[in-house]
Order: sequence, then C-alpha cells, then structure tokens
Amino acid sequence: MAVFLTSGSRVIVQGMTGSEGVKHTARMLAAGTAVVGGVNPRKAGQALAFPTSPDPVPVFGTVAQAVAATGADVSVVFVPPRFAEDAVVEAVDAGLSLIVVITEGIPVADTAKFVGYARARDARIIGPNCPGLITPGQSNAGIIPADITGPGPIGLVSKSGTLTYQMMYELSDIGFSTAIGIGGDPIVGTSHIDALAAFEADPVTELVVMIGEIGGDAEERAAAFVREHVTKPVVGYVAGFTAPAGRTMGHAGAIVSGSSGTAAAKKAALEAAGVAVGRTPSQTAGIARALLASAGPATRRNA
Repeated sequence: MAVFLTSGSRVIVQGMTGSEGVKHTARMLAAGTAVVGGVNPRKAGQALAFPTSPDPVPVFGTVAQAVAATGADVSVVFVPPRFAEDAVVEAVDAGLSLIVVITEGIPVADTAKFVGYARARDARIIGPNCPGLITPGQSNAGIIPADITGPGPIGLVSKSGTLTYQMMYELSDIGFSTAIGIGGDPIVGTSHIDALAAFEADPVTELVVMIGEIGGDAEERAAAFVREHVTKPVVGYVAGFTAPAGRTMGHAGAIVSGSSGTAAAKKAALEAAGVAVGRTPSQTAGIARALLASAGPATRRNA
C-alpha cells in the first residue's frame, strides 16, 4: 500500500524540457517512476532521451493529448510561476487526479484560484513550493532524493523540504511508507490533516512523523484532528523554537506575534493531543525510533 502515489502511477511532467524538468525527470526515472510523457506546446512531437531510461520520453503539446496517449494520472509541474495557474487548471481539466506543483514564488492569489478549482473537481494538489512526494521502492514525483531511504512503516508529512530529507535520512534504517512534502506557502493543496487521514487509513503505516513550522495555525488544527481521529502514534517537530517574535521567517512567510503561531504554542497543542514532540530533528527521530521499538519489531529496510 501507499499514500497518494503508487507503482501504478503514470506520471507526466509539465515543463519537462526545461533545465530543472530535465534534471529531475532523469532522477524520477532512475527511481523507477513511470514517467510516460512531458508537455511543452513548442516541442510537441519530440522525444527526450534520458540516461536513466531505456526509451525516449515523448513530448506532447497539451496535457489532454498526453493523457489520451499515455493514460497518465499524475503530473509534476516545473513551469515558471507566471504560468503555474494555467498549467494546473489544464491538468485538472485533463482529468488528472494528482498534481504535484514544485514551482516556488507563485502569487498567493493564483494558488488560491487553482487550489479551489482542483478541489471542486476532486483533484489533489501537492504544493506549491514543495519537494513532492515519494513512496520508496514504488514511485517518486518531485525532487526528493530517492536514495535516502527505502520502504518501511513510517509515514512522513512535512512543510519543509530540507527537513523532509533530514528526517528520511535520520530514520533511513527503518524506512517509509510515503513521505509527503506539502510545501510551506500560506495556501497549499494538501494539508497536514489530509496526510494524517491518509496515513491513518494506510495499513502499512505504523507511525506518522509530522513536521511543521512557526506561523499560522495549521499545526494546531492538525493536533485537534489527531485527538479526534488518529489512532496511530504521531511524532511531531516544529521548526522555529529559536525564532524571535514579530519577525517574518523564511519561505513559510510566517509572522509570529505573541504566543500565536510560535513553536512553543504549537508544541503545547500537539502534546495536549498526545503527540510526542522533539525540539530538534534528531531528537524527533529518536522519539519515533523508540515508539516503534516499544510497539514491537519494526519493518527494517534491509530485513
């Protein structure tokens, strides 16, 4: 089993012919992802050869043409910010069920439009401004390095790309069912709560690690959801324990005022819901490791 992305997922890449698209398409193919096409209206009819694939990957003029020719159900979006809204709407209109928006710097108003458009049509957005998601050993949609870890019983949902990678490395000997980088923008298509619900329903996932950041109330809302709906152990980490009050912090665009949105306030809300919270990524990984050990033999990567 997996969350949102499986070995059967057929992936197209919008913006595959650009420098970032080429680089990360090669990495996705090397990870075993079924990348079946790219989209670029100016290069339709061409095919790109990748050293990580035995066959060239065809380029289509539109998402609809790519879906009709390949049966794709997932898109990874690498287009520039000013084109992102149109790209996502095109993917939704073509019937794709999962759209992973890697692009950063998208205006919030544009994100609000395409997230609302997708939700109204039962399409899931991951991102924007995110590393994507990976189901180790099955498929990788985005820019997460596939060689950090292997399959295992931990589900990971994170606002931060770099902390996603670090947590996967810290727990690489145990492994992950799926790791999801939801992005740190003010509006994202998939929330902590969405991921927690999916991991709760996934029979392979035994424990969930949730990484948040200062600012906003997403983590507090996730804590309330855990209290009411999650039976599996959840371990949390909130980036920003040393952040000064009243300052905008990093890509999350978070403004911390008083106790609202601080790491301490989020930690308190999560702990009140039964979530064990670490003060550093390494401590958080240690807590997850101990909880899995106390629950019984974990599914080890090399077992």
